[in-house]
Amino acid sequence: MRIFVPKEKGGGESRVPLVPETVDKLVKLGAPVEVESGLGESIKITDSDYTAAGATISHDRQASLSSADIVLRLNGPPTDEIPYMKEGCIHISYLDPFNNTEAVRKLAEAGITAISLEMVPRSTIAQKMDALSSQANLAGYVAVIVAAERLSRIFPMMMTPAGTISPTRVFVVGVGVAGLQAIATAKRLGARVDAFDVRPEVEEQVKSLGAKFVKVDLGETEQTEQGYAKQLTQEQLQKQREVMARQCALSDVVITAAQVFGKKAPVIVTTDMVRGMKPGSIVVDLSVETGGNVECSRPDEEIFIDGIRVIGLSNPSRQVPVHASQMYSSNLGNFIEHFWDRESKKFNLDLDSDILKRCVITHGREVYNEVIRNLLG
Repeated sequence: MRIFVPKEKGGGESRVPLVPETVDKLVKLGAPVEVESGLGESIKITDSDYTAAGATISHDRQASLSSADIVLRLNGPPTDEIPYMKEGCIHISYLDPFNNTEAVRKLAEAGITAISLEMVPRSTIAQKMDALSSQANLAGYVAVIVAAERLSRIFPMMMTPAGTISPTRVFVVGVGVAGLQAIATAKRLGARVDAFDVRPEVEEQVKSLGAKFVKVDLGETEQTEQGYAKQLTQEQLQKQREVMARQCALSDVVITAAQVFGKKAPVIVTTDMVRGMKPGSIVVDLSVETGGNVECSRPDEEIFIDGIRVIGLSNPSRQVPVHASQMYSSNLGNFIEHFWDRESKKFNLDLDSDILKRCVITHGREVYNEVIRNLLG
């Protein structure tokens, strides 16, 4: 089965889906790998680096797409390229199937088996394939570094001859993978960190990182099988916002990373809360791509509200593309290796697998995934 890896189209993407180390791993499995010329140029990987790992170089994108059995990408395919892929081809990438419905329909019509890495279940066996978590880890780190660079004060407490400098106060909202990494990074920089999540069971994780958990009595709350928080009622949201307003006013940096899987991110920090913060404070919204936790945030923009800088960070792992590419590539390689039949040297599309049941979106000219099929009606 031939694997082809095209360059990412569209501006702003600095990551690459496959690095030479993973190419070497796949070639040793018996998978011929072809990459488009210039694939790794954004992170200073040359074509010769790929050929040294066992890949061949393509100079004809359309021809390579048309003959590939497996196509690996970072982002979903441009809709105008879907007709180039042959029927039965397996396409593996981020797909955003809840929002990218046009591409889902076209992939189904073309007879492409589309696998969405966002839908890989968060189970022990699938952990090594969990690209969402690997990129979210980097997002939490980047959010803190961006805030530290923009803030006009230092993070750690310092005892100096001129007096004691108090530590920066950081408030993290949403304690998933990104939130936990934000807490850990802020603590390493010496900040005083508070954190909140609607799931009370994460309190122990917050405390283990040296942060203080902010408690809000919301009554019963639930989480999905994937570990995401479920949507709150309006009454619960109001209670939460009252506590959030007080905590934001005390904080120098607020980082929001609260997500509801497959749905619009909840608005947690209102514009009035932002106005209640100290001038010079920073707000970083990591959920801005899915609607935003901060009412006034804008994707890829930095705006000022009464002297408060509000930063909407879309896909922040792009700011550290070397490690983001390495991690994503490793996730892809692990995914293929897990389902690779070494005897036949083919990808075993076992639709009875608990993993593939969740993440195969289209197959056999239909929308295969039940959740997405119901969404599309």
